[in-house]
Amino acid sequence: MATLWLLKSSISARSVNHRPTPYFTLPVIEAQVHQQLRALLREWGEPSWPHHLTLARLVARALRLGRSALLQVGGLSAYQGEYRLSYLIALMMWPGPAIIVAPESTIQRVLMVELPRLQEKLRLRKSVQRGSHWPGDTFSGLLMTTPEDWLSDRLGGENRFPEGIPTLIDDADNLERWLRQQLTADLGPLDWNQLALAYPDHQRLIQDTHVALTHAAFQRPTNPYHRYLLEEGDSQQLQRLHQILTASRVESSHVEGPMPPRWAEFWRQFNPPNHLLWFAVERDRGQMSLHCAPVELATALAPIWAQQPVVLIGAALDLDAAADNFRQRLGLDDLTCLQFAPNRHNDAIQLYLPSHLPLPNTPEFQGGLHQEIRRLLMAVRPDRPGPTVILLDDLPLKGQLGAALAGEFGSRVQVEQADIGPNSILVSGWEFWRQHRALVPPPALLIVATLPLPSLENPMVASRVAFHKRRRQDWFRLYLLPTAVTELQRAIAPSRQHQGMVALLDTRVHYRSYGAQILEALSPAACVRSLPDEWRP
Repeated sequence: MATLWLLKSSISARSVNHRPTPYFTLPVIEAQVHQQLRALLREWGEPSWPHHLTLARLVARALRLGRSALLQVGGLSAYQGEYRLSYLIALMMWPGPAIIVAPESTIQRVLMVELPRLQEKLRLRKSVQRGSHWPGDTFSGLLMTTPEDWLSDRLGGENRFPEGIPTLIDDADNLERWLRQQLTADLGPLDWNQLALAYPDHQRLIQDTHVALTHAAFQRPTNPYHRYLLEEGDSQQLQRLHQILTASRVESSHVEGPMPPRWAEFWRQFNPPNHLLWFAVERDRGQMSLHCAPVELATALAPIWAQQPVVLIGAALDLDAAADNFRQRLGLDDLTCLQFAPNRHNDAIQLYLPSHLPLPNTPEFQGGLHQEIRRLLMAVRPDRPGPTVILLDDLPLKGQLGAALAGEFGSRVQVEQADIGPNSILVSGWEFWRQHRALVPPPALLIVATLPLPSLENPMVASRVAFHKRRRQDWFRLYLLPTAVTELQRAIAPSRQHQGMVALLDTRVHYRSYGAQILEALSPAACVRSLPDEWRP
């Protein structure tokens, strides 16, 4: 129990309406898991993450009670993957069946590295399989599957995975993104051809509608995201097309249709203004594609969580331990929530917070930012090898900054390239860094040029903000701020590995009311407003 004092906060366990299955009957599973894991940790040496035993007991308890849980393990632990040992030993010692939902890269690491090591030490003989469906009625082992397979089954009612099987979702920070990908209906040029073939009596109408929408998409002022929301007239054209084709199935003397599957899915999602409707434009190819997705996810997801006990594990799912905002967005009912605090000594970063720079929304910002970054690159001499990483999401500024720095620092400067050396300067957007940070050496210096607040210039962001406004909700506190904070926490995780240097150059943390929440989310950190002497050569 010595680790419990390190927990930042928690809410009490709350019941969830799951039907217990006969094998949830071992009151001692938590004690057995605790004993085995403690012996293993002693044999392997003191772990750097102090919460192994607590996490293992919580997962074992969730399995025994059939009660869902949401666990936030922190950015560094998620980056290193240390916590997986704890849930794996609980799942392997559990006598009943279970499912792990995880990205393919995580599945491969678990199957090739972590499970063999665990089985060798503890001689666990539980069957483990990887697949896109349940192996069979008599299977009582551990199945590993991808988010795409599991979510498509649950959302589509395909019944490839039985109900009631305890399910652990790893890397749950990406759950919302996975869900939006699954719930998005996409239509490309080939789909219009297939629709015309399915409705030969209406080929002219289909062609005219396609041409009109393509023309409308290319008439929009260009933006860096190459995405454009449909206007009311565009939606009306699609509604008219749908009505005519649907009526033709009833009125035609000969059979037309049925609707091609991708179009049928698109019409199921088509529900403005509660859904996002947008064009994606490829100007160099003269093509546009149509996309439709729900703004709000909770309605579609709430029935899924009632089908089985679920343990969600992520780095930073919400600003607080109760994860109220995260649970509300994803339709999660009451469940046990816990947030593990970082090790205030081992996980601390050195955080430089200058207050003299212009605000990002001022004309002076670009020049001031370039000058400050140049000063950092010239002055700072990290005591550990590693690249310098500069993070910002302003697309024009990112390219301009990369070009300006390349003119001074030469080939050391790379813009969104994962194959870099220890002395490189990587200029990157937040999404690129999220996807490739595991492939890049931990940065000796991480420069956060601007906070990762979603830009209202992005049509997708603007549409979600408009959705909250229609409901008279605080769109900044419910959407923009949580997105920025969780992105920031994950982004700096590699720097925590060696108590690295982080420079946050966005002065909104000093002059906006939300700055305190952002700085709190970056703790533990040794904060200074002037360049520390120990950073200098």
